[in-house]
Amino acid sequence: MTERQSFTASDGLKIAYYIDDFTDPWTSPPTLVLLHSAMGDSQRFYSWVPGLARHFRVVRMDLRGHGGSEVPKPETPLSMDRFVKDVEELMDTVGAKQAHIVANSAGGYLAQKLAITRPERVLGLAVVGSTPGLSPSALDWLPMIEKEGLTPFLTRTIAMRFDLESTDPGMVQWFLKQTAENDPAYVVRFIGYMATQEWSEELPRIKAPTLVIYPGGETVGSANSYDTMRERIPDVKMIEYPHMPHNIADMMADRCVSDILAFLSAKFGHPKV
Repeated sequence: MTERQSFTASDGLKIAYYIDDFTDPWTSPPTLVLLHSAMGDSQRFYSWVPGLARHFRVVRMDLRGHGGSEVPKPETPLSMDRFVKDVEELMDTVGAKQAHIVANSAGGYLAQKLAITRPERVLGLAVVGSTPGLSPSALDWLPMIEKEGLTPFLTRTIAMRFDLESTDPGMVQWFLKQTAENDPAYVVRFIGYMATQEWSEELPRIKAPTLVIYPGGETVGSANSYDTMRERIPDVKMIEYPHMPHNIADMMADRCVSDILAFLSAKFGHPKV
């Protein structure tokens, strides 16, 4: 198990991260930052790490308020600029002036905004199941989460996230257990905030070669947003996983990693095929 480390963000909050590096010791591999989805933490990438960390120095961050990172106080307003600054300060902490940014769902919101606002720091960008903002329809979840509790709500709506015919029931139970470790009040705040954010007009500012892997049966974001990404991101490759609901990063981890490695190889020559 990789040892958890932490740094103190410029606003005083402790942010947890992990480094996984199984590259050849005589090489200087590029850094690849992994950013997880809402209601999870960087452990959700357990099945991604082996394939990626053989070729890159992989840095996984727990988003503020998730996993081993400190939860902001209720009176502290949430800010996309602050979330993105966490990623930048993480890169400074690990000595990465530039990195590939690979992210799932809400983590992809931070990745997109970093690529828009600090393009010089992003080598390649790959997002999975991540639109330019969370659909405002997610605001409808909040009263249900507050009334039912997070785990009962997720259990009742689990078909929005997983294809239950093809997914190991153990994975679904692990997902529910892991999401239950979050602070429910913070989850409500986080989702409520993200559902107010939208930056499709800014997508043309993304200069990094970009891969968008998206579920053909998207159930969480707005499926039309993927068309917008195809039209507006200058250098973009789109890959659809047909018929799948939102959680393709969990259900189809090996395929995600394979597609990401092939994309980075084609665009940057590393890893070599």
